[in-house]
Amino acid sequence: MVLLWRLLPGLRRAPPVKPAAPFSETSVSVIVPTLNEAGRVGPCLAALSRQGDPLREVIVVDSGSVDGTPDLVADVAKRDPRFRLERDPPLPEGWIGKVWALQHGLSVAAGEWILGIDADTEPNDGMVAGVVAAARQSGLELVSFGPMFAGQSRAERWLQPALLVTLVYRTGAPGVSVPSARLLANGQCFLARREVLLAHGGYAPARDSFADDVRLARSYATRGVPSAFLDGRLLYRVRSYRSAVEMWREWGRSVDLADATSSSRHWADVAVLVLGQAMPMPLFALSLFAASLWPLLAVNVLLLGVRLAVLIAIAPSYERRGLPFFLSWMCDVPAVFRVVWSTIRRPVEWRGRTYHVASGG
Repeated sequence: MVLLWRLLPGLRRAPPVKPAAPFSETSVSVIVPTLNEAGRVGPCLAALSRQGDPLREVIVVDSGSVDGTPDLVADVAKRDPRFRLERDPPLPEGWIGKVWALQHGLSVAAGEWILGIDADTEPNDGMVAGVVAAARQSGLELVSFGPMFAGQSRAERWLQPALLVTLVYRTGAPGVSVPSARLLANGQCFLARREVLLAHGGYAPARDSFADDVRLARSYATRGVPSAFLDGRLLYRVRSYRSAVEMWREWGRSVDLADATSSSRHWADVAVLVLGQAMPMPLFALSLFAASLWPLLAVNVLLLGVRLAVLIAIAPSYERRGLPFFLSWMCDVPAVFRVVWSTIRRPVEWRGRTYHVASGG
C-alpha cells in the first residue's frame, strides 16, 4: 500500500524537460566544482561553451587539483571569456569539499540563477535555457533534473537500476509533487535563484552532507521555497563512474540519504525497501516449494509486478539497456543491503578526504 501510494502519482508525472532556444531576459552562472577531474571534465566544458543565452558565466571552482584540471579550464577560457577558474579557500571544519566549492562559487557569481553542474555531466545544446525556462514556467525557485545515464558497462547496467529503484521506492517519480520530506534532488544539474540562496545561507544547510543535493532541496522546500525534481533526460547525459565496483563504493556512500532524512523516517523507508524490493523475489521462489508460504504468493507477485512497472518506467533514462538492464532485479537484494550498510557505517572517505558526517539530517 505504501509503494502504490508513492508510485501511482507517477502515472501523471510531467514529461521530460526539453532544451530551449536561447533567450536573454535573465542570466545564469554555472558553477562546476572540480578536484582532479582532468579525465572527465573536458566534455562538460566543451558542451557548456556551446550554450547560448541566458548563460552569463561558467565558474570552475577547483579544490587543489594536481592532474592538470586547471590547465584544461585555462585553455577553454582563452577561447571563451565566459569561463574562469576559481580556487576555493581552505576547507573549513564541518564542511564537505564539494559543498564548500559550491558555496565559494556562489560568493563570486553574478547571474540571477545559479546552476550547479558536476564535472561528469555532458549538457546537450540548449540545456541552460531549458532548465531556466522550466523553472520559470512552473514558478519554481529551486529545481534539479534527473539525467540520461550513458556509457555504462554491462555490469553497471545490471547494478545501477537496482540502486536507482531504491530511490524511486522512497521518493516517487520525478515530475510529481511530493512532500518536502520525500523530495529527491540531483546535484549533477541543480538550479536555484541566486537571491533565494543568499537569503537562506547558500549551500550551508547541506555543508556536512554527502547527500548534499537532497538535503539542500529538502531544507529549502521545508522553508517554503517552491522546489521540484524533474525529468531531465533530454537535457544532459552523464557517466558518473568508471566501473560497477566504483559505483558500488562511491554512490553507495550517499544512496542511503540518511543524512538528509530524519532517523525515524529513514528506518521506515529501509523497512519498505527490505519488504517491498529485496524480499519479493526470494519469497516468491520459496513459496513455489513451501506450502506454508502460499499465502504470501499473491502479495509477492503484486510486488514483482510493481518492480517490473518501475523498470519499464525508468528505461527511457538509459542510453543503452539490453539484457543486463532487464535483469537488474537480480541485484535488488545487494542494492538494499548497500543502503542498510551505508546507513550503519557513517564515517566516510570521499575523493581522498576523510569526513565524519552526522546521520539523521
